[in-house]
Amino acid sequence: MEAGMAITHTMTPLGGKGHFFEGARWRDGAWWVSDLYAHEVLRIAPDGATRVIARVDGQPSGLGWLADGTLLVVSMKDRRVIAVAADGTTRVHADIRALTACYANDMVTDARGNAWVGNLGFDLFVGEKPRPADLVHVAPDGTARIVAADLLFPNGMVVTPDGQTLIVAETFGARLSAFAIRPDGSLGDRRVWAEVGRMPPWDELHSLLQTDIMPDGCAIEAQGCVWMADAMGARVVRVAEGRGIIAEIAAPPGMGLYSCALGGADGNQLLVCCAPDYDDLKRAAVREAQLFIIDLPAFMVSKA
Repeated sequence: MEAGMAITHTMTPLGGKGHFFEGARWRDGAWWVSDLYAHEVLRIAPDGATRVIARVDGQPSGLGWLADGTLLVVSMKDRRVIAVAADGTTRVHADIRALTACYANDMVTDARGNAWVGNLGFDLFVGEKPRPADLVHVAPDGTARIVAADLLFPNGMVVTPDGQTLIVAETFGARLSAFAIRPDGSLGDRRVWAEVGRMPPWDELHSLLQTDIMPDGCAIEAQGCVWMADAMGARVVRVAEGRGIIAEIAAPPGMGLYSCALGGADGNQLLVCCAPDYDDLKRAAVREAQLFIIDLPAFMVSKA
């Protein structure tokens, strides 16, 4: 497993337990997450007070916002992007079934309301043979199209602070890939932003486990480093462009770590989404997932 500087840290629980948290974000003075198997999108205040913002029967995942503040939610199983009104009512913003091969997954939006949505590419839950996936762009008006192909299970995504670059975590590619964002939301100039571990063979489903890392949900610092959940290694790692992993924080004992977000009043807190595993049947049956807050200043040791 690729390793960086191990960090001594304190994790403070936030809110109550859930089934499986994903899509972590900070917005309007609060944390936002999807609980996949509760079918709920949650807004959690810094003191832990929790409010259900929307129910998404198709299983919510990635979160983002249009320029006017309308919440967007990926509905995984029916492969749609849902818009949520202030009163909690929902409508279909984009139907991307024709553009995706399997469950839709994570999503990121930019300040203009452009959204980029990943999908699994193949159904690993029923043992399908692995195949790469496409990345879908959803314009602010809901128009959708494929803007990148052959990604190795695109998962967590971030847009750089200048709005010019999209960075995608490829779960079974052991890397972060970057694209230039064109004015119309299409992508170009693909490159490897950072290699973070050993890429597995793509021959069969079981061969994907021949790796030492599984990049998952991400967040980006103002200075450009990416915090990335490692779904295999039960940790969150700090990644620098061209250098790879430069620091890591372990999940609590007995927990995996699957998503993260940067936020807090001063922007110096890291929210991490933890659960015992990512087995869908096990997680749907019980509430054992937990959110934790980590204060960053003590170990932000470089601007990389």
